[in-house]
Amino acid sequence: MKFALAFSALAASTAVTALYIPEPKIKEPVYTVELAPGETRQVTESEKWELLGQGKHFIDITDYQHIDSRRVQVSAVAFPASVAHEDVVKPLITKLSASNIYSKLERYTSFNNRYYKSATGKEAAEWLLQQVQDIISGAGGNSTRVAASVKPFVHPSWGQNSVIATIPGKSANTIVVGSHLDSVNQRNPTNGRAPGADDNGSGSMTILETLRVLLSDPEVAAGQAPNTIEFHWYAAEEAGLLGSQAIFAAYKKEGRQVKAMLNQDMTGYVQGTLAANKPEAMGVVTDNVDKNLTAFIKKVITAYCAIPAVDTRCGYACSDHASANRNGYPSAFVIESAMEYSSDFIHSTSDTIDTVSAEHMLEHAKMSLGFAYELGYAEGL
Repeated sequence: MKFALAFSALAASTAVTALYIPEPKIKEPVYTVELAPGETRQVTESEKWELLGQGKHFIDITDYQHIDSRRVQVSAVAFPASVAHEDVVKPLITKLSASNIYSKLERYTSFNNRYYKSATGKEAAEWLLQQVQDIISGAGGNSTRVAASVKPFVHPSWGQNSVIATIPGKSANTIVVGSHLDSVNQRNPTNGRAPGADDNGSGSMTILETLRVLLSDPEVAAGQAPNTIEFHWYAAEEAGLLGSQAIFAAYKKEGRQVKAMLNQDMTGYVQGTLAANKPEAMGVVTDNVDKNLTAFIKKVITAYCAIPAVDTRCGYACSDHASANRNGYPSAFVIESAMEYSSDFIHSTSDTIDTVSAEHMLEHAKMSLGFAYELGYAEGL
């Protein structure tokens, strides 16, 4: 009896003690990010958003540490000395619609957010894939064979896919127009409201409209351009250019001949420029880009746009063109304005559609269309 009582007391004591054993803490995954060539840091996902809040650009190289960004050799490409297809491009430009861009953007910003790990981020990418498929299905008219296709680029580590539309040409030389499709509320990435109208619904819908009009050209739609043209919408840009890195790393491994990549990230905000009493303009980024491609894009803007270009600087790894560059492909970046006048509303609930200009996005669409057609038809790249 004494033994039984003692055992019972010991068992009770053990049970009480067990109640106070703390739960093991789940460690956050750690990622390697690069903030400048050769300058790396180990961070958690939440620390990524802290960097974003501090205005620090970074590229998540966790899966790509074998690439030394200080030793990358970008392919040398001889771009045209001037534009050569105004007779075709200018009539195509008249088909671009500012209201079309705006209406698509209204729907795109209605998703709670487009965070790459959220349910609505996945749904937004699926919606965008369907929009591209609808454009391809309706392209060319009844008498034209449409060679274009679209597919998701699946990222096994998260739910949001990237989207790639391909218009095959007579050669495998490839011209890329790209834009990131995700958005983020840096205070609450998973559940927080992040309409991402400017960052980067504006760029995504700008190049969607560009694709629609480009495919209205029967020769392009039939795959008769000298070069292949691709439109990319990248997942997970905000988390460190993850989607574009995966795509360009895959292209490099496959030996793909990407001759030029134009990045469109934030194409709609003009209030900062106008408030500073500056003329409306497009910001052509001059650092960490291919200088010859950038020079050609300035010629495209002069030929096809109603507003001028201004030089600006963006810093290291500020958007997806950095992924192309890191894999040896010539890239360029055109943003809505000089960087100092770009939107302050990004990564928040305030990045709403009423802060962007449909007419300004239209100017970017003109530039994207001119870029795609001129280089799509450039021989000998």
